[in-house]
Amino acid sequence: MAEEAVGYDLTILFATAFQLAVEELHVELAKLGFDDVRPSHGFIFQLISHGGATGIEIASHLGVTKQAASITIDYLEEHGYVNREPHPSDRRGKLIVLTERGWQCIRATERIFTLIEERWKNVLGVERVQALRSDMRDIVRTFPNARLGVFRPVW
Repeated sequence: MAEEAVGYDLTILFATAFQLAVEELHVELAKLGFDDVRPSHGFIFQLISHGGATGIEIASHLGVTKQAASITIDYLEEHGYVNREPHPSDRRGKLIVLTERGWQCIRATERIFTLIEERWKNVLGVERVQALRSDMRDIVRTFPNARLGVFRPVW
């Protein structure tokens, strides 16, 4: 018989599963030579993987100051994950784009997350994981500001 949970237990379980998946991701990324990326960098990679973004857009996406975003962009550029390129429509602006190393990190992340989901399928079964994915989409849509595919930090 399933144990009775308090009203917020499911929310804590969602957060814990995410936290553990991200921790495992970074352990595995480090083994592949990406030991200099941090969880916060993934939010930037996700944003700029769709054609790049300006520093202001990155700051807004992260919910940080332009200066904080610039420091992070500098770090990622120094470590070979991003480049600053001339903005196609703003002569003074720069567009932050992924380098080949950045794309390699994204592809490694996709493989690692796929392996984690495969483990879930081994535990729950394919049908239950498919149902969970569908249920999670439905849960996300219950929030008035929900935008599927836009994943931002919660700090």
